[in-house]
Amino acid sequence: MAEETLSNEQQTELLFMQLVMMFQGMAMQQLGKVMNPMTQKVERDLGQAKNFIDLLSMLEAKTKGNLTDNEEKLLQQSLFDLRMNYVDEMKKADSP
Repeated sequence: MAEETLSNEQQTELLFMQLVMMFQGMAMQQLGKVMNPMTQKVERDLGQAKNFIDLLSMLEAKTKGNLTDNEEKLLQQSLFDLRMNYVDEMKKADSP
């Protein structure tokens, strides 16, 4: 089978999407939604989760108008999911 090569644009899109997914995964881990692979425990640090959400939000602002449709959709969906999960976790933290 011939090895498929990616254009520079495709490679850049792939790397951008990997970056977004990496920050999303770290935020979900800090929200206590997934296990920390290093400790094998579910841990929650809402301050760190907010930091990762803020990083993605900054990335959205700084790249506005420069993203492909796929990149923009992934970033917007990631931010929406993270913000909804963050609000959910904040409600849990406030309840007695």
